[in-house]
Amino acid sequence: MARRRQLRFTRRRTSSRTLALFAVFFFLTLTLAPPIKHYFTQRAQISALNSQLNSDNKALEAARKELLLWQDPEYVKSQARERLHFVLPGERQYIVTEGSTSATTTSPTKVANSLTDGQPWYTRLIASISEAGDK
Repeated sequence: MARRRQLRFTRRRTSSRTLALFAVFFFLTLTLAPPIKHYFTQRAQISALNSQLNSDNKALEAARKELLLWQDPEYVKSQARERLHFVLPGERQYIVTEGSTSATTTSPTKVANSLTDGQPWYTRLIASISEAGDK
């Protein structure tokens, strides 16, 4: 009988030790989890900021190269000719448009046929806009 009591006592002592150990681990987890979470969140933010810094530095270098190009007068002249269609004195500029415009100018449109000359300008404008929207 004394042996049974001793076994029960050791089992209780073992289970209470296990419970105390689990309680300690639980409180350690509760204590350490938020700082660890913040650490990994901050590491992710630092990584994202480093990648953004690298891309911004690349864009800055590209802008510096373009600035050097724009300081060259020949480059400025070529860009003005290309983008703004500037011509030098004595040159002739031709602009080619696609399609022919003669078919549209010779035949009156459906809007022009349906309107009379006595109507106010805003009526013709609204009819013209609504006709253009139908196409």
